[in-house]
Amino acid sequence: MNVDTVIVGAGTAGLSALREVRRYTDDFLVVNNGHWGTTCAAVGCMPSKALIEVANAFHHRKLFQQFGLRGADALRVDIPAVLAHVRKLRDGFVKGPESVPEELGKRAVQGFARLSGPGCIEVNGNRIHARSIILAPGSRPVVPESWLAFGDRILTTDSLFEKNDLPQRIAVVGMGAIGVEIAQALARLGITVAAFDNSDRLAGIGDDEVLAAFRPLLERELTLHLGGSADLEQAGDRIRVSGAGGGFEADAVLAAMGRRPNIDGLGLETLGVPLSDKGMPQVDPTTLRIGGLQVFLVGDANADRPLLHEAADEGYIASQFAAPGADRHGFCRRTPMSVVFSSPQVAHVGQAVSDISDQHRVTGSADFSRQGRVRITGMAAGVLRIHADAQNGKLLGADMCIPDAEHLAHLLALAIEQNMTVQQMLAMPFYHPVMEEGLRSALRDLTKQLPDKGLSDLSRCPEIGHEALD
Repeated sequence: MNVDTVIVGAGTAGLSALREVRRYTDDFLVVNNGHWGTTCAAVGCMPSKALIEVANAFHHRKLFQQFGLRGADALRVDIPAVLAHVRKLRDGFVKGPESVPEELGKRAVQGFARLSGPGCIEVNGNRIHARSIILAPGSRPVVPESWLAFGDRILTTDSLFEKNDLPQRIAVVGMGAIGVEIAQALARLGITVAAFDNSDRLAGIGDDEVLAAFRPLLERELTLHLGGSADLEQAGDRIRVSGAGGGFEADAVLAAMGRRPNIDGLGLETLGVPLSDKGMPQVDPTTLRIGGLQVFLVGDANADRPLLHEAADEGYIASQFAAPGADRHGFCRRTPMSVVFSSPQVAHVGQAVSDISDQHRVTGSADFSRQGRVRITGMAAGVLRIHADAQNGKLLGADMCIPDAEHLAHLLALAIEQNMTVQQMLAMPFYHPVMEEGLRSALRDLTKQLPDKGLSDLSRCPEIGHEALD
């Protein structure tokens, strides 16, 4: 069988590529092994955010007393009802991807795809020759093989939301973005949680001052064992998890140690290109091409930027080189941005602080434990740090753990994408009272460390002793 383009995988990257490829040709196939749908919608960002929203709503009862609201002690959590609510929302989010096979008909193939050369792929015993192949097989949770002996007491994000109920004591191993989000949400729902990680860092935070502000806030809600490996052993009816600083007897363990690209068995070794010790080929970041071939590796499968918006971009980029008659030029990637939906939220935008030399960087900060708007909401905590070029004031990056960081992260990403300077951003309007005034505070802190370029009169306003305006 001969076709123009084969897309392997029907997740975010694969569906993004499909949308573009079909603008150029009807001669394509989409091959998918297993569930038709995106990691984000089915087991990732959407169900986890639904769980977090419920957990935060219940946690806010602790503010009622100081707000003058009585009766919060009568509230309780119905975990089975919470999980049913999460699944109901999740099922709505996955309807679109699940409809793809019916829509495509014979152009949708259920089965495992394996490369047998640069322009050839085998599916269900059939050999398919294609001018272009876009590989978007996705990823799966990392679970140590020795843990499999504990059976269904080992949870992952692939299985957590399918549970009808949850046990009272859960250990979370891995405190990256997903681990932090789920651990805090479970704790806020009344489950006793202990968290473990090899590293002493949390949520992927690269700025030491942001980490120092975030860790004690998280430790108010759950026990952290950071800086040592987590070892599991049977302890009666429970699993004893031992790590740095102590252990914990759990009814279940959530493995949150990241996801592994689904490249094993894909046949990448048949392409005739060098592979790393993990079996990964080198991928051009501006074209997503493997070597000089018409084969592309996109989304979670290339382990570069495992985020939904990045996967969607990668599917689009690959399609522009894969489809007949499409544009043939490389693409600049958008300003990096990540958000962890903890409380307070953690976000990073632009360049990592570790990648900017100290002599070329100045940093401005704002303490959100003192910010007016979030004090009113009862969620005052955290810090915002913005990094700029020491000579010209150009915005380079930002790190933060603040309430609703998702919004300030987007504002800063837009500003960095447009090559704005500190002074130019300060010249923009700021309403009162809003949390964006904390952004203004950090920008004003930056101006004290920059040469005076005279680009914004307002940024030179001295402090007047009025907390809401300074």
